[in-house]
Amino acid sequence: MAGRYYEEFEVGETIEHAKRRTVSEADNQSFCDMTMNQQPLHLDAEFAADTQFGGRLVNGLYTMSLAVGLSIPDTTDGTIVANLSYDNVEHPNPVYHGDTLYARSTVTDKRETSDGERGVVTMHVEAYKVSEDGDGPDGDTLVCEFDRTALSLKREHAE
Repeated sequence: MAGRYYEEFEVGETIEHAKRRTVSEADNQSFCDMTMNQQPLHLDAEFAADTQFGGRLVNGLYTMSLAVGLSIPDTTDGTIVANLSYDNVEHPNPVYHGDTLYARSTVTDKRETSDGERGVVTMHVEAYKVSEDGDGPDGDTLVCEFDRTALSLKREHAE
């Protein structure tokens, strides 16, 4: 599915993203390696076992990046000029290897640029892990939330 042009976003609408991803140990290891993040809570099983979490956690920045990636086909795939900001990032619950995540986005604001050729869209993105004991949709657990602001093309000015 192609992304949406500025005009196609409606403030207040929630977009349920159908794609899901089960996070593997390799995903977490690769992300930590690529970003040079050697936090033992993500990589050292023995160290992590002695923490309040009882095991290795998936890197929170990976969780956030995955949420963005899961949302792109339904929001900005091919219709974005640039991501402008990610704000108010929170990680209320941990993610472990083997957890399956999905995302949803709620449009919270939009405005045209001063030249009228593009628009700025802000979405509140929530990432959930599939579970039976959370307080999110279908009992799932909220693991990451943030506000994403993107500069979007208007249909009439798209190339």
